[in-house]
Amino acid sequence: MSIVYLNGEYLPMNEARISPMDRGFLFGDGIYEVIPSYDGKLVGFGPHMDRMQDGLDALEIRLQLDQDEWRDIALNLVERNGGGNLGIYFHVSRGADSIRNHAYPSGVEPTRYAFAFEIPPAPVADKAQATCYKVSTTEDLRWKRCNIKSTALLGNVMHYQQGYANGNSETILYNARGELTEAAACNVYIVKDGVVATPDLDHQKLPGITRLILLDVLRKDGSIPVEERVVTLEELKNADEVWLSSSSKELAPVVEVDGVTVGDGKPGDIWLAAETLFSKHRYDY
Repeated sequence: MSIVYLNGEYLPMNEARISPMDRGFLFGDGIYEVIPSYDGKLVGFGPHMDRMQDGLDALEIRLQLDQDEWRDIALNLVERNGGGNLGIYFHVSRGADSIRNHAYPSGVEPTRYAFAFEIPPAPVADKAQATCYKVSTTEDLRWKRCNIKSTALLGNVMHYQQGYANGNSETILYNARGELTEAAACNVYIVKDGVVATPDLDHQKLPGITRLILLDVLRKDGSIPVEERVVTLEELKNADEVWLSSSSKELAPVVEVDGVTVGDGKPGDIWLAAETLFSKHRYDY
């Protein structure tokens, strides 16, 4: 039986209850994070919590929990759910009001919810063991504040479903100018002539934590050139390698875009070098 955290208590998941008037349920009015944990070691905990606080500040949700308290919750969930390889999901909504009103209510206590779920073992830098992805592309039709990790994910879900319905495992998005934004649930990278490029951050993209760690690791190592800049759909379709990154996928090679093979259809040498570096430093953040 999974043990979850809800508003200061640990209890079995099937006993957890929130009000149907909770604004997270009615409006998607909340923020979430997902943090991988391998054998009790959290990946990117500090950056994840900084991003969650940025989202709470953007939504003006006031919460009296600091990073040490969130860390205790995460480690408690790991222990109470048997350890191993777990994802830790944190969710904060504005809370439950007595009426349904679009305006932010005052005097409402935020709802804090967290649970653990099984994830695969930490990815390894091995071409033979890599999980490879086939993706489709489509114009990005989501809202203009995608930098906020909101629980209101319907736009992302609909884009993801577009690709899934066509037998693909992700959908890479581009704006009206033909510039890549991100994927439905990932950040995106291309490799051309040995140089890694990823779209620079703005309100069209979520500042991914795996992205943050990867770029920092690559720049400190210096062996692989990396650029944050505008990346076009045309560049994507002519890339030597294409990657996705997220907390659940880590750094994942793409072998097909819109039915066209990327490179030789296998994980590339630059991916292998980047994943090797990431694997070495994943617990440093």
